[in-house]
Amino acid sequence: MFSSDSGFTKDVDGVFLFILAISLLLLILITVLMVYFVIRYSRKRNPNPTNIEGNIPLEILWTVIPTILVIGMFYYGWIGYERMRNVPAGAMVIEVTARMWEWEFLYPNGVKTDTLYVPLGKAIQTNLKSADVNHSFFVPAFRLKKDVIPNKKNAAWFRADEVGAYDIACAEYCGLKHSYMYSKVVVMGENKFDLWYAEAYEKMKSGAADTTATTEKK
Repeated sequence: MFSSDSGFTKDVDGVFLFILAISLLLLILITVLMVYFVIRYSRKRNPNPTNIEGNIPLEILWTVIPTILVIGMFYYGWIGYERMRNVPAGAMVIEVTARMWEWEFLYPNGVKTDTLYVPLGKAIQTNLKSADVNHSFFVPAFRLKKDVIPNKKNAAWFRADEVGAYDIACAEYCGLKHSYMYSKVVVMGENKFDLWYAEAYEKMKSGAADTTATTEKK
């Protein structure tokens, strides 16, 4: 937490801290009031209890304040969610297929991998699909989680801010080996990624050529 590995980290962590701060303040306020009322209105201090029928201003106050707080939480969360939904123009599109129990990544040049390689600082759009059951594409370091449902198109995007390797998990129970459905996002500098991308494409072409030659001999 509090790291900055993607464009969404500050948004998600900010909402979490905002809600946590409000929750702590309310907890402290309610606890202090409870202790005060227990002491102030104890049987020793008030042997004859007073019947309170209602207080309209107080009821309005404790209705309006929570409403404002909830609307504030929703608005703060919506700002980040809207950014997650709007994919920037020019994003690199990678097709992601989830199946029991692995991830497959298909690049625009036809290269397929089981690890997601991306360039630093570039917007990446992942088109998500499932080959079997419900899965969920989850990159904790990027605060990114999106359901992957059979026969349903879904998409998510991110922009990695730091070079490194980050876990990809499935956040939806998908069967016996669900806990082993892990992969990595490997973030590389742009030049290093371009080199890997070209080499992976050449290896793919060489593999296809070898297969064709073998088939023709047979």
